[in-house]
Amino acid sequence: MPRISAATIGEHRAQTRDRILQAVSRLSKVQGIDAISMTDVAGEAGITRTVLYNYFPDKAALLLAFTERVTQYFIDSYEQELPEGASPADRLRAFVRLQLAGLLAHPHPGAADLSAALGPDAYQQLAEHVAPMQRVLVEILDSGVESGDFRVLDAAATARMVLAVIGAERVPLISGEVTVETAAELVSEFVLRALGSGATP
Repeated sequence: MPRISAATIGEHRAQTRDRILQAVSRLSKVQGIDAISMTDVAGEAGITRTVLYNYFPDKAALLLAFTERVTQYFIDSYEQELPEGASPADRLRAFVRLQLAGLLAHPHPGAADLSAALGPDAYQQLAEHVAPMQRVLVEILDSGVESGDFRVLDAAATARMVLAVIGAERVPLISGEVTVETAAELVSEFVLRALGSGATP
């Protein structure tokens, strides 16, 4: 059993959990989330598999926790990056850029592959964990409609389409074919034109 270096058992557990999720982050950049095994994570975190299973009973639970952490990091970064009074177009550009940066920082398979790997129940939980990002996007679209900058028939459906366009750059980004900056410019221009915005970067 690892030596407890924290002041309390609760702090020790929090530190160990953090170390596990940091290990997932590092491994995702090297081999992709779909290829990561529980053995890989335990080794990278410097713990035994038994200890790892005390925190996460299976890979699905581990990926759900990791996704929740990445989602919260995205939301915090998005809120910190935006200046007061940013236009809907600028907010959309920031959203697109941070999403693409996240795809590159934490490579993962597409939705269909994840569903096949995790099973329908775990995949549904995963979708619920990333729902806050879609809500941010819906708010951006609604604000654009209110200001007259965007034309949107259904904000929720449009948000799904925007996320699909962002996801289309996943493979080119991971392969190094495009940079985050180039992909962000291409996606933002495409989406803004689709939304009827005359704004330019």
